[in-house]
Amino acid sequence: MDLKRKIAKRALDEIEEDTIVGLGGGSTIKHLVYLLKDSGRSVKVVTPSWETKQHCKEVGLDVVSIEDVSSIDIAFDGCDQVDESLCALKSGGGIHTAEKIVARLANEYVLLVDESKLVSTLTYDHPIVLEVLPQAMEVVRRQLETYQINYSEIRKSEKKDGAVVTEFSNHLLDVYMEPRTDHLTLETELTALTGVVEVSLFTSVITKAFVGSEGGIRELT
Repeated sequence: MDLKRKIAKRALDEIEEDTIVGLGGGSTIKHLVYLLKDSGRSVKVVTPSWETKQHCKEVGLDVVSIEDVSSIDIAFDGCDQVDESLCALKSGGGIHTAEKIVARLANEYVLLVDESKLVSTLTYDHPIVLEVLPQAMEVVRRQLETYQINYSEIRKSEKKDGAVVTEFSNHLLDVYMEPRTDHLTLETELTALTGVVEVSLFTSVITKAFVGSEGGIRELT
């Protein structure tokens, strides 16, 4: 069986009947969507991912809007990198603001990853992505001058001439940092910068991770 499908199958064991389930993006989550449909469980799905929403609609799962729920029983997501302390970087998708809303609403927020994404402590090989108010981009970059960064760049769209615009009508700034170990402090400080809406560093919302390898699925808490 495909490793990602195995991880998704382990996640399915955590989903109970008549619950609200949060689903992020990515191929492992796609497996979970189809496994959830095949299980016959009656659930409501909340997702910040456009693609996951389409997959859920395709198989007939009941999708509800984030703003229509006051809590989520359990949520699953992927990431670019997670460490042994359950700090993670979610840089690729650019939907981390909505993902953090889901994470804060969830009683449990579980990452589904293969062992290649697990490190002892975050290495910052991936950028920290800042969602920034368009009017504040230069102000944010000026504030970042006090940090040890290699460089930063506004994320551009491959499909059009210009910057990526988020669902909240903001821009994304990819910030490539020097390695650090004070992840919580860094998240707190970057989030507090004037003009920053949210950052892709997750240090306090992850409750556990299922880490897959050829030897099996390890639960990290």
